[in-house]
Amino acid sequence: MSDLVLETHGLRKQFGGKVAVADLTLTLRRGEVFGFLGPNGAGKTTSIKMLLGLVAPTAGTASLLGEPIGSIPARARLGFLPEHFRFHDWLTGREFLRFHGQLYRMSTARLAARIEELLVRVDLLDAANSKLREYSKGMLQRIGLAQALLNEPELVFLDEPTSGLDPLGRLLVRDVIDELRRQGTTIFLNSHLLSEVEITCDRVAFVKKGEVVREMALAEQANQVEVELKLGPVASEILASLAGFGRNLHSHNGCVRL
Repeated sequence: MSDLVLETHGLRKQFGGKVAVADLTLTLRRGEVFGFLGPNGAGKTTSIKMLLGLVAPTAGTASLLGEPIGSIPARARLGFLPEHFRFHDWLTGREFLRFHGQLYRMSTARLAARIEELLVRVDLLDAANSKLREYSKGMLQRIGLAQALLNEPELVFLDEPTSGLDPLGRLLVRDVIDELRRQGTTIFLNSHLLSEVEITCDRVAFVKKGEVVREMALAEQANQVEVELKLGPVASEILASLAGFGRNLHSHNGCVRL
C-alpha cells in the first residue's frame, strides 16, 4: 500500500480569464492532517472541488488513493464536508444520515450502529429526530461532519469545518480530528484561520491567489518565531548580544528583526 493518498502535479483551474488555482503541486501522506491555509478567495475550495472530481481542471493531473480524480471507487472511500452546504431540511438529522448511508450502500445493521455512534460523537443525539430546518448553523455544521464520516473514509476533506461553531463546537471538531488521526485517517483541512491549523495540523501549505507560496511541517514552524523591535540607534555590542537569540538578525533604521 502506497504511503501517498493524494498527489497533484501542475493542477490548474481557470474560469474565463480568471485563474482560480495555478500550478497546484502537492503530496499528502497516509495518516497526516494537512492544512490548506489562505484567505477567502485564495482558491482553496476550488482546489478541493477539483480533487473530488466536482470541477474539471483546466490543466494538470492528480490522483486520490491511487486512482485518477473522479474515480467512483475512490470516491466511495472519501468523506467531504463542504463550506456551504444545502441539506434536505425537511429530513430529521437521523433521516439525513440514513439517506447518505444508503447512497453508500451500507448494510442496514451497520448503518444504524454508525448513525447512533456519530450522533453521540457530534453531540446531536437529543436533536436526532428534529428536522434540519430547526437546526442552528452550528448544529448543521456538526451533522455535516457526521455525514462526512459516515462511511469511515480513508481520506476526509473538511472545508472550513469550524465555521459557525461556538468555542465548545470548535473544541469538539478538534477532538474528532485528533481521534481520526489516531485511527490513521488522512485529513485535508481547508481554513483561513492560522490558529485552527496550528492546533490541529501536522503540515500546512500557504495559499495566495491560487498558488501555494510555502509548504512546511508545523514542528518546523514552531521553531521559527519572528520578533521585531523598534528602537533608536542600536550599538554594535547590543546587536552582538541579540544575535544569540535568533539565527537571522537584521537591523535597519532603528528596527531590529530576529
